[in-house]
Amino acid sequence: MELTSDDIIVLSFRGFDLNATIVFTWLVMALLTGIAALITRNLKADVPPDRWRTTLETVVLTIQGQIAEISQTPDRRILYFSGTLFLFIVTSNLLMVVPGFHAPTASLSTTAALALSVLLAVPIFGIGSRGLRAYLKTYLEPTPIMLPFNIIGEFTRGVSLAIRLYGNIMSGAVIAAILLGVAPFFFPVVMDMLGLLTGVVQAYIFAILATVYISSVSAPTSKPEENR
Repeated sequence: MELTSDDIIVLSFRGFDLNATIVFTWLVMALLTGIAALITRNLKADVPPDRWRTTLETVVLTIQGQIAEISQTPDRRILYFSGTLFLFIVTSNLLMVVPGFHAPTASLSTTAALALSVLLAVPIFGIGSRGLRAYLKTYLEPTPIMLPFNIIGEFTRGVSLAIRLYGNIMSGAVIAAILLGVAPFFFPVVMDMLGLLTGVVQAYIFAILATVYISSVSAPTSKPEENR
């Protein structure tokens, strides 16, 4: 396996070309799956938790607490979806400090795919929570005239998610390149620390926005009080 010189976009293996973004995406998914399987292999009530299991439980409980503050419905599927988004994005961003690793989130195709997954999750959660008829009715609120605007709003919501994540990752890379040209011995450490912080913040913002969008359509519709 070798990398070509065209901005390291393609990985070539025995004449088979594969996009590097896909390869590093698979690596991140394999890493997260392997770590989770390794930590939870002895997940039993009578086995005391070790430090790795405690760390994993702390991460999950923290994500669950953040979602509980936003969502009005105790739906654990939101935890699974938003938590997975957060872990994938934050892992991809943090691994940028590893030499030779190119974060999938620095590719517009990856950020667009993540935004598309949120766009698909919104109606799925909305229909599952309210029913098809009640969910479609939300596009007619407050009046049927708003139908095209509501549809456009759903589309632009996904576009903004993709561009926000991609733009922040790429802007960090551009700033790092400029500073490295000015002071190549001092700024690498500073930029690595700043990159780690930015990566965590961006993953948090993306997951929170996804949770907000899903929770807005998953909230139960209010029913008028019956006359007693």
